[in-house]
Parts: sequence; C-alpha cells; structure tokens
Amino acid sequence: MKWLLSIGSTASYYGFHADKCNTCNHIESEYNSCRDRHCPKCQGISRRKWIDKRLENLLPVPYYHGVFTLPHMLGSIISHNRRLIYELLFSKAAETLLTFGNDPRWLGGEIGFFGVLHTWGQKLWQHPHVHFIIPGGALTPDGQWTAPKYPGKFLFPVHALSKVFRGKFIERLKKAYHDGSLSIPEEEAELNSTDFFERWVDQLVGRKWVVYCKPPYGDADKVVKYVGRYTHRVAISNSRIIGIENDLICFQYKDYKSGIKTRKTMSLDIHEFIRRFLMHVLPSGFHKIRHYGFLANGRCKAAISQIRDQLNSLGQEPPQADQATGKKCPRCERGILIPFIIKDAFGRIVSLKEKYCQTALAFDTS
Repeated sequence: MKWLLSIGSTASYYGFHADKCNTCNHIESEYNSCRDRHCPKCQGISRRKWIDKRLENLLPVPYYHGVFTLPHMLGSIISHNRRLIYELLFSKAAETLLTFGNDPRWLGGEIGFFGVLHTWGQKLWQHPHVHFIIPGGALTPDGQWTAPKYPGKFLFPVHALSKVFRGKFIERLKKAYHDGSLSIPEEEAELNSTDFFERWVDQLVGRKWVVYCKPPYGDADKVVKYVGRYTHRVAISNSRIIGIENDLICFQYKDYKSGIKTRKTMSLDIHEFIRRFLMHVLPSGFHKIRHYGFLANGRCKAAISQIRDQLNSLGQEPPQADQATGKKCPRCERGILIPFIIKDAFGRIVSLKEKYCQTALAFDTS
C-alpha cells in the first residue's frame, strides 16, 4: 500500500503544470509526474530520452529481436525469489547469446546487444521474459567486423539457443538450491527434499523453454520505433482500462490462443487487480534494461566508432530531441506542448521565462 501511495500522477498530490503550444498558444493542464518507474503515466519523457541516447549508437546493419522466456512451472518459485530469478534470466540468456556469437559456426566474435525485462502477460499474470535487440554482426578477436552467415534468415538457431539457455539456467538454479539462496514457498514444501527437488528439475527440463530470434527489421528508424515500445512499459497502460464499476475493473487484453491476435475484455475485483499489478513491481534497485558485449557501458562509444569506421558510415549525425513534453498539440496538431507554469503540492507557482521554454527536455513534468 505504501508503494501504491507513491504513484500519484492522477492526483493533485504532486501539483500540476500548464503546457502551451509553441504554434497556436493552446493551453492544457495536467498533474505533475510522480516519476515512479512503475507508473503507467510517467514514462513518456524517460522513454524519449532513452531512445535519443540509443540513436547515437545505431549501426547501419540489420537488427534482430530475441526473446527468452521461462516455463510457467516456475511460477511459485519466481514469486518468492524475484530478484534471484530475474538475475538468472538476464545473465543466463545473455551468456547464451554471447556463447553463440563467439562460435565460429555463426559469427566467431563478440556481439553487442541490450535487453529489457518484462514480467507480465496480457491478463497481468506472471510471465517473465527478456526482449533483446541485437545488431547483426560481431567484432572478431582481431577487431574486424563480421556479418551473419545467413543474413536475412536467422542469426542463431533458436532450438539450440533454447537448449543451451535451459542448461545454463537450471545449473545455476540447482546451485542456488544447494547453497540455500533459493527460497522454497510453503505450497512447494516438498521441494525441501533433495530427491523430490531432483525429480522436479527433471520435469522442468521437459517443459517448453520458449526462445526465438526474429529476422531483421529493416532500417534503423524502424528499430528505434520498435524498441521504444518495449523499454519503459509497465504491466498495464491507462489506455487498456475501459472502466470501473461496482468494485470491478474492466480492461482490454490481447488473446493469442487461437493463433490470431484478438482483442477481448475481462473484469477483475479491485483487490485482485491490485494484487496482480503489484506482482510486477521490480525489486528495489533492480536494473530492467541492461547492455552486453561491445554495447556494454564503458565500451560502447569506442566500439561503435570502430565499427562505423569499418562500415564507412562516419558523418551520420544522430537525430536530436525536439520535444519538451513529447506531446503534440491536440488542437493544431503541428506545435509542441511546452510547460510554462508549474504549481507544486504546496500551491507555489513557478513561472518559466519564455526563453527557457524553448529548451527541449528542460522541464520533466510528465
């Protein structure tokens, strides 16, 4: 409940701000951001800043989209070991990709990529998975850029990826069990028996470990737009909520069971809705976006420069952000809404001078 109270983007607790269109002078008022990363309203500016930063590191090569998921059989274990399991999912999936990248059958060098953790399914049930965005190519040990052996088809064989990932994950899960760092939930008390745990692991091996790696997207602009959909998502967006009536929350979800994406609706008791939403609050300090290989923090800038030199792509200027709030004017649909008045929770009003209003991203209010 304490955490829920910290999210206040739809309340006056954080004050409000007024935005003015820089073309037609239309004015709109909104509540200030609570800036919590789990709030469905407060991710617009953070998403745009992150995308602008990624634009600086784009390469003129095909990009691939990989996804690593965990079997539903791990549900109760995940609920009682969120930090541990999320760390294992990230680290073992990344190790798997790096291993395949270094294999001369595929690339024979170090790949670079970043991953974004999602923990939910469409109905807000637990469904942890990581989206990876991978430039098509690698740096060989002698510093040369090498392209995929099967361009336009696949980067790595997904069935082999799944088997290697499964082996790495289960090996580390067993280690956590034996060193006592894995918490066993009461409803799974029989797992405290070593023999039962080993039989349980055998069953886990036989479950589906869904891994896929989609073919290239196309040009870099499409990559950026696609990635932007994933980086700062939360379990459910405000736009999916249809209404609240008689203590029931009705929302939309996508149903993929028939093989065709279908939009459906469902209603949950308010307490059940909150319970499911809170399942996806990340452990304090947990990093849900991570960079690996030649895109790892501290190495990225030099590696990108080296690769661009080899690909003769120097001189490309990354696009610059030009929106202060990330919102177009709803009236003229040409101008940008820029904050010019901010009122805090205590009623104090700050008037922003016109010259400062033209500075993109100067005031992060939404």
